[in-house]
Order: sequence, then C-alpha cells, then structure tokens
Amino acid sequence: MKFCCHLAFGPVDHMVPMAQALEAAGFDSVGLSDHVVHPQTIKTPYPYTEDGRPRWEPFTDWPDPWVSVGAMAAVTTRVRFVTGVYVLPMRNPFVVAKAVGTAAVISKNRLTLGIGTGWMKDEFDLLEQPFRRRGKRTDEMIEVLRKLWDGGMVEHHGEFYDFDPLEMSPAPSQPIPIIVGGLSDRALRRAATVADGWISDRHTMAELRGFLGKLSSFRRDSPRAAEPMQVLVSCVDALDPDAYRRLEDIGVTHIVTKPWALYGGGEDDLAAKIAAVNRFAESSIR
Repeated sequence: MKFCCHLAFGPVDHMVPMAQALEAAGFDSVGLSDHVVHPQTIKTPYPYTEDGRPRWEPFTDWPDPWVSVGAMAAVTTRVRFVTGVYVLPMRNPFVVAKAVGTAAVISKNRLTLGIGTGWMKDEFDLLEQPFRRRGKRTDEMIEVLRKLWDGGMVEHHGEFYDFDPLEMSPAPSQPIPIIVGGLSDRALRRAATVADGWISDRHTMAELRGFLGKLSSFRRDSPRAAEPMQVLVSCVDALDPDAYRRLEDIGVTHIVTKPWALYGGGEDDLAAKIAAVNRFAESSIR
C-alpha cells in the first residue's frame, strides 16, 4: 500500500516544508486540489455534502497546482505529486498540456494528473468554457493531451478540437498517468477504460467495495484489461494497518489521508501537521 497526503485547504506557505516532511516520512505522494476562484454567492450546489455547501470557507488558499509542483519538486527528489482533482474541461487543452507537461519535465516525471469534470457552473462561466457536455469534452481532451505530450508532430480532428500537425516542447520523457475522480457510472467507466485509474471522495469501506466492483467490471470489459490500475481512496473508517490491508485486498493502491485530522492539529499549525505526519509514518508506513 502507498500513502498520499492531501494538502487541500492549508496555507500556501506550508506546501514546500510539508513536501519535504512527507518525502522524509516515506509518503509516496503529495495531493493537490484545484479551484480558480470562490464566488461570494455560488449558484451551483456542491454535490458531495448533504446540504450542498462546500467543505471550505471563502479565502481558503487555492494555489495553482502546477506552480506548486514546480516549487515542491525543486526541494524534493522522490515524492510524487497528484492532483485530486484538476477540473480539466474548465480549461483550454493546449494550456493544460503545456503547464502539466512542463511540470512533469521539471519534476522528472514525478507527476500524476488527477482530473474531474467539475461541478461549479459559475466557475466554468468565468473561465469562458461550456459547462454542457463537459464529460464528452473531457474524453476527447484526454486523447489530445496524450498526443501533445508524445514529443513528435501530432494532429487531431475530433468533435470539439481540430488541429493540423504541430509539436509541443518540452515533452515529458515518460507518459503522465491520468486518473479520474467522480462517482457516476460514466466517471467510473472513464477511469477504468480511458484513464489509468480512479481517485475517490470520502467514503466508507463498504461504499468503496461497491465502487471498486464497478471499476473492476468496466476495466475487465475494456481493451486495457491487462494493465494495472491505480486506485486512490480516502476511507473514513479505515484508520489502521489492518484496515489498509483489507482495502488493498479489494484493489486499492493508495490511501489518501491527512494525518493531522487523525491526531489533532488544525490546518494553520505547521509544526503539529509535521508531527502528525511523522506519527502516522511510524504507525502505518515504516
């Protein structure tokens, strides 16, 4: 089992020291999240809470993930970086390919692109991207990104994007893994058949068994059936090595966690967060 520590909602000046601490503690990866703005009034209900309210307050830091990767990669050598999740169809695919590809080169391929189709129509409107049919555009964008990262002259003629031969440099020297977030059957199918894996929201082990069953079924019936699949989960009732082993038995590859949520310490206390990371490493990683 591998472990990912998510840095969402924390102060931006914690990111570099936290990346260093996580690498020293033996964590596999650092998790990063994504929003561009927080409207004073959000018209779109948040889909992952019962009352439709987001899990964060206004003025929470949402640093750009690719700038953040550059800063953290410069002071680490092993730990990976994963977005959980980056709202792909809210952007132009060429801009995404350039930013993500450059981050992969700078980090020496220590990057996994976790994507979602997004939920906040307000933000799509501000970034001048259509909210409608964003799932279909996401599927095509994945194909476009992989072509642009290929390193040669490529072209694409699809429903949403059309371009003649061109190249984008620098190109990553290895494929960038793409994992997909989302709970719908369409999202799970995309994760299993088009992408390299799935990243969960917060769930119980029983709920994860259901999602993993669907993922396995979709993967089994796809051309990628023989390929390994990454599964990153945040499990609210798996809190010790025995529980992590049970998750591994059903196909989970990575536990996504925030150790300070287990041992105490708020988002603003850097010393407490690092102490919690080390305590978690002693009990569950080393």
